[in-house]
Amino acid sequence: MATNAIDQTRRMLSLVTYLRERPGAHVQDVARAFGITEDELISDLDVLPMCGTSFRGGDLLDIDTDGDRIWWHNPDDVAEPLRLAADEATALLVAARAVATLPGLRESDRLALVRATAKLETAAGESGAASSRLSVTFEAEGGVFADVDRAISERRRLWLRYYSPARDELTEREVDPIRLFAVGHTYMEGWCRLSEARRTFRLDRVAEIRLLDAPAAPPELELRDLSEGLVQPAAEDPEVVIEVGTGGRWVAEYYPHDSAEELPDGGLRITLRTPDPASLRRLALRLGGEGRIVTPPELADSARSAAREALAAYDDTV
Repeated sequence: MATNAIDQTRRMLSLVTYLRERPGAHVQDVARAFGITEDELISDLDVLPMCGTSFRGGDLLDIDTDGDRIWWHNPDDVAEPLRLAADEATALLVAARAVATLPGLRESDRLALVRATAKLETAAGESGAASSRLSVTFEAEGGVFADVDRAISERRRLWLRYYSPARDELTEREVDPIRLFAVGHTYMEGWCRLSEARRTFRLDRVAEIRLLDAPAAPPELELRDLSEGLVQPAAEDPEVVIEVGTGGRWVAEYYPHDSAEELPDGGLRITLRTPDPASLRRLALRLGGEGRIVTPPELADSARSAAREALAAYDDTV
């Protein structure tokens, strides 16, 4: 079953308590106790050492594994009473109040957050007073994240208006969400009812989103391994070189690439690999005067032919 971000956070908090009471616990036993795969557990263990009791990077959890057993080397340090500096208390209070206003947040989570915020305010005293004069407003991605997270939790289908920069168009589609993840940007993986296939959607490209009453029922799919990135071209895939102007620099953001060299005019010379070079002809047409395929020459010729055919069709309609 897919895990959303809030559920994963709950699990990792419980994992800290579990490991403290079971030094040297076996990976297999811990994964079974939490109802997750060993790979998911190892992924959690990769994150925990970056967590701790200080925003300044000190007192981090010293947890590691040899693949068979899990060792926590400094549980006593973390068990000491937490003392927040004034700036840490302020940051926590401002963030907590902002998260509590997110649309789509489950009511039980909102109430729990409000209670925790009240306790923190009491504990911080005058040190946290400055937080009442500060506020944070989330941009659209925050609301989209909350709606997707809620849809995953409640197993509900989503309706999206989604922007594709490669095609420069907005499409409407219904999606059964599977999971949220972050690889540079935040993404939703889901089963798209428009294409009847698994698709990945970047949250900051969602123009509009609605939760539907229809239940989400994605097919049973093996979750992709994202440890090496969102898209992982193979070394044997053909190499393509594209030069783009300033208006085409988005290509380096949208397409995984081996290199992106700066050009004197402010553009980029992008080298990438793809199992289907012909699929980049649409990209060449989309770029127009802002880009061209340099190599392989047969792909460049194909793109030029496609451009001429498009111009001829346009001239026929004028």
